[in-house]
Amino acid sequence: MKLSLSDRLLACCALVHPGDRVTDVGCDHGYLSIHLLQSGIASHVYASDVREGPLSSAKRNAEAYGVTEKIDFFLSDGVQSLPRDFDTLVCAGMGADTMVSILSAAPWLQGGSYRLVLQCQSKTPFLRRYLSETGWEISMETVLRDGRFLYTIMEVLWNPNTPKLTVGQWYFPPALLKKETPETAEYYRWVVDGLRLAVQHRPDEENQQALKELEAMQEELS
Repeated sequence: MKLSLSDRLLACCALVHPGDRVTDVGCDHGYLSIHLLQSGIASHVYASDVREGPLSSAKRNAEAYGVTEKIDFFLSDGVQSLPRDFDTLVCAGMGADTMVSILSAAPWLQGGSYRLVLQCQSKTPFLRRYLSETGWEISMETVLRDGRFLYTIMEVLWNPNTPKLTVGQWYFPPALLKKETPETAEYYRWVVDGLRLAVQHRPDEENQQALKELEAMQEELS
């Protein structure tokens, strides 16, 4: 029996290297973990969730799809209770506050060879700012549409020597231009329009600086 996966989660899986040992944090129903194993992408998966209900559902799904031998489950807040012998950490479908909390509580991820695959649901500029200021580099980011919504998915590597993102780049980082999709321009317009609206209602220095930098970038790209 083959599992059907959303375009959003398929894009996350596409950033996992063949043979990787993967940690799926906030695994929910376990579909991403199961697809990685069914497709032969991951060699092993550690699937974790902070809630017992979703974790039990993921266990049942793993059994139904025949991948229990290559997956271990953990009731865990972030990666606190997980083994550290993995290659790629996937966080999909969480808000930036949750992702930042998970990464902040695991400083051992820094300085190593771990790869992060992050699909943020809200406050993405806040996540990009945190990553940039703590030594993580967004090596690749892409935009895709899944249903009615646009999503960005990023690959993140430890690189404390990478230049820090500017305020404007928190909203639209250079990595988005490395792998443009048909939705990239639409996402850019959505970001700029949202910032213009924010400046009207909350004209603080940070918002104005971000909008100024984005509009300058727009001129360069046109």
